[in-house]
Amino acid sequence: IATMRNLEKREALEREAGPALDKTLEIKELDVGSEESIRRCVDSIPQRKVDVLVNNAGVGMIGPVESHSMASVQRLFDTNFFGVVRLIREIYPDMKRRREGHIVVMSSVLGLQGLFFNDFYCASKFAVEGFFESLALQALKFGVNISLIEPGPVISEFERKLYEEVKNLDLSAVDKETQDLFQGLYMSYSKDVFTALGQSSEEVAEHTMKVITSEKPPFRYQTNSLYTPITTLKHADPSGILPLNAFHQMVFQHDRLFKASLSLLKMLQWKKRRDLDHGRGRGP
Repeated sequence: IATMRNLEKREALEREAGPALDKTLEIKELDVGSEESIRRCVDSIPQRKVDVLVNNAGVGMIGPVESHSMASVQRLFDTNFFGVVRLIREIYPDMKRRREGHIVVMSSVLGLQGLFFNDFYCASKFAVEGFFESLALQALKFGVNISLIEPGPVISEFERKLYEEVKNLDLSAVDKETQDLFQGLYMSYSKDVFTALGQSSEEVAEHTMKVITSEKPPFRYQTNSLYTPITTLKHADPSGILPLNAFHQMVFQHDRLFKASLSLLKMLQWKKRRDLDHGRGRGP
């Protein structure tokens, strides 16, 4: 079962579904912001039996903290964190009663490592990570698995919408130096990172399927191995100074070296994808 908030926008999903539509795939309406909508959707499923729940609703937010209203920050959390909580409150009790089930959550490496000008988005993903890290121990007692999928940048409609929203961002309350850092340094840096390290939605979906079909599903799973050293650095120094200094120097003092490294990583990513496509029989 695939769900979406607005069924009027299901045409693209139906095209992708092809012959599977209404045979092995059904599209239902579900709004993670509404407990009533969630309950109505779950009640429409025979015996309310959900074997695998994939939480992938989410919105992004970038920019200086002064540029976003509290209302917009609350909307972000309402989707990224409270939306997940609403789903868990509705479905998890049934899984506990059956003593089986798998909860898969689309988190992010930004739920492990903060990134400047992603303050609110990181906070929402840190909340998700903390919530499920706490819940996981109890879930195991009831035979329920929890898996956090942690992608890095993903080249998708999500990214395009994010950059479109930046064009209309109100920076009037932001000082000139911070504006320059965001519009000049960060936006250029962000686009370079997406170009060099970004995965496709299909790649992330393949990794997610691998986790779902695993005999012993992992609790955390990073889809982009190039990010593993970055997240590992955080745990190498309990004081937190090492990763902060490393990122500060990389972004503000050694930006040329950083961009050269991105070019190398981009080449490695291209080679990796070429090898994967060749292995799947898509190559020449």
